[in-house]
Order: sequence, then structure tokens, then C-alpha cells
Amino acid sequence: MQFTKWLIAIPLAVTTLSGCSLLEKLVYRIDINQGNYVEQEAVNKLKFGMSKEQVRFVLGSPMLIENGYPDTWYYIYHHTEGHKDSEQKNLIVKFNPTAGTLTDVSGDFPAGDAFFEGIN
Repeated sequence: MQFTKWLIAIPLAVTTLSGCSLLEKLVYRIDINQGNYVEQEAVNKLKFGMSKEQVRFVLGSPMLIENGYPDTWYYIYHHTEGHKDSEQKNLIVKFNPTAGTLTDVSGDFPAGDAFFEGIN
């Protein structure tokens, strides 16, 4: 009789303590993509001195332009694949405040080799 109680109690306790963590892996989760998907190929097309309109044509509209800093654009991409950890990629594009021309590209995407072409 005592053995039968333990035979029932141990699996029940293990199931209760593990909670939904085991069952969660069985439930399908969709991939979630948010923000601006940017490819290195598009970043390679950027060149020093481009206008804001030209940058917007190449990369699309930025995810964020802060009120106090209108010459810094943020392209943010966030991807979560099923039960895996989230991944975020950032691209920060800066413009000259007076001329409105592209001066810097930073973040997870390096500027292309042609970025500084034609500058003396």
C-alpha cells in the first residue's frame, strides 16, 4: 500500500513542479518580425554626403527619429523565431545638422567600402 502511494505521488509531484515548461515546447509559436529589416547590401549603397531623401529611398523610413535629434535616424529590427531567443539588429544613421547630408553609419552593419569614395 505504501509503495503504491509513492508510485502515484512521485510522478504527480514531478509534473506539478515542472509546471508548463515541458508543455510550452509542444505549443507552436509563430516567428515574430518587428521593425525595419535591413540588409548589408542596402547599407553598402550608402555614401557620405547623401541627402535624407536618398537615404530614405535606399533604406526606407526609419523606425525612430527622436524629437530633440532629428538628424539621427534609427533602423531597428527585432526577430523572435519560435521558442528561440530574440535577436535585435540596429543601424544608426547620422546627418550633418546644417547641410542635412549623411555623415556616419554605425551599429550592427558596417559602412560599405564605397562610403567614403570621392571625398578629398
